[in-house]
Amino acid sequence: MNPYAELIATLAKIGYMKPASGTWGSAAAVPLFWALHESLGVPGVLIGTAVAFVAGLWATQKMTANSDNEDPSEIVIDELVGMWIALIPVSIGSAMAGMPSTTLWPAWPTAFLAFRLFDIWKPGPIGWADRRGDALGVMLDDVIAGVFAAVVVLVFAGVYHGLIQ
Repeated sequence: MNPYAELIATLAKIGYMKPASGTWGSAAAVPLFWALHESLGVPGVLIGTAVAFVAGLWATQKMTANSDNEDPSEIVIDELVGMWIALIPVSIGSAMAGMPSTTLWPAWPTAFLAFRLFDIWKPGPIGWADRRGDALGVMLDDVIAGVFAAVVVLVFAGVYHGLIQ
């Protein structure tokens, strides 16, 4: 096994944490996203997410080569990418408002919970991507779950700022 692929795919071996390795990977993605946003802003978040996707695809291909299991539970780089996509509205919203991202605190748990819900439930295109049975499918199902969760974050923000506040 390629040790670099393992470090990337498992997020420095966080993917080996049990139970619920996907939840551990998603949780680890949150402070990494915060650090990326605070240090490099929206452009850094967007570029970092794209780089993580490409690196994750490579690492997942290496980890699953010659294996019967095309989506081992220890691979959690896909959760990082999906979680980061779910949090992109937080990065953009805080930049537009000129406020620290932590000010948008309700969006953080909303993104996390919505992403985990969609990643576990796998409705529609998320399930389709998951059933591909290849490294791209491993990554894509979480990308799509992240997009769904980002939409939930935007809807919740609209309701909060439009109706409640």
